[in-house]
Amino acid sequence: MSKQWQPCAGQDVIQLRSDLLGKIRNFMNERQIMEVDTPALNLGSIPDSNIDSVSTSLSLLGSKQSFYLHTSPEAYMKRLLASGCDSIYQISKVYRDAEIGRLHQPEFSMLEWYRPEFDHHSLMDEVKALLSTLGLDNAERNSYENSFMHYLDVNPHTAPLSDLQSLAGNLGLHEESDDRSLLLEFLFSHSVSPNLGQDRPLFLYDYPECQAALARLSDTTPLTSERFELFIQGMEIANGYHELCDVNEQRERFENENRRRIQNGKAEIRIDEYFMNALQAGLPKCAGVAIGIERLLMVLSGKQHINDVMTFPIKND
Repeated sequence: MSKQWQPCAGQDVIQLRSDLLGKIRNFMNERQIMEVDTPALNLGSIPDSNIDSVSTSLSLLGSKQSFYLHTSPEAYMKRLLASGCDSIYQISKVYRDAEIGRLHQPEFSMLEWYRPEFDHHSLMDEVKALLSTLGLDNAERNSYENSFMHYLDVNPHTAPLSDLQSLAGNLGLHEESDDRSLLLEFLFSHSVSPNLGQDRPLFLYDYPECQAALARLSDTTPLTSERFELFIQGMEIANGYHELCDVNEQRERFENENRRRIQNGKAEIRIDEYFMNALQAGLPKCAGVAIGIERLLMVLSGKQHINDVMTFPIKND
């Protein structure tokens, strides 16, 4: 029996995607944000205990060389910033292993941009302006702490580990963990995020310190990470940071993420030393954000599955 060869997305969605990309480029051009292009292949990657890279090998000069397909163009784009580029953006394909489902595909499209001298609040303003040009008005804001306490009645920054473990167990986490970040992620994904942005887009900001990733830490008590995410209809659409510029702190975080990966039975990720050298040379103070193009298309088209907004997604048939 022959397999279906036609695209999954209908012609209306294919046209909508084209229109969306045109509006994004117009938006960036009006703000003099330069479009750049960087490679998908990299010798190193950004260690993240929750994201698995796709690796491959190439035959170069008679020997095999291993590469990662990027999970985000972030490292290359920050190298451009460190080299002297001003505001930049990119629309690229990115790749993540072991991700497939209603909201996930191993290959998908990402819009990412960086703004020197912006913090995460300034960049939320600009993302809000982009949403407005797409007909998605009235985006609201709330802190991670307020949302977490509203749905779970516990402070995510100060709650004892035992309280988080008890809550997670009640919600079905069968293996007790002393990993605070994992517990918060589990609780958030089960009881908080499905409720966010149901009436209008919602920016959630100031995430827990243990979930800082590549974001700066605040000078408040308790410490929070200067990070935000955008939610629409319970879907995470964007992830942004007031970017960390300290190379030593960034290396320590990467090493911690690799330790978490090993503890969870995952392969260690080779750190991108070119990126680390760029941080050492000096990354300008900036904020950056990544937006999933397909999830944004799902919102704009009313589709409920990511396959319905992609021409040729990977399927299990």
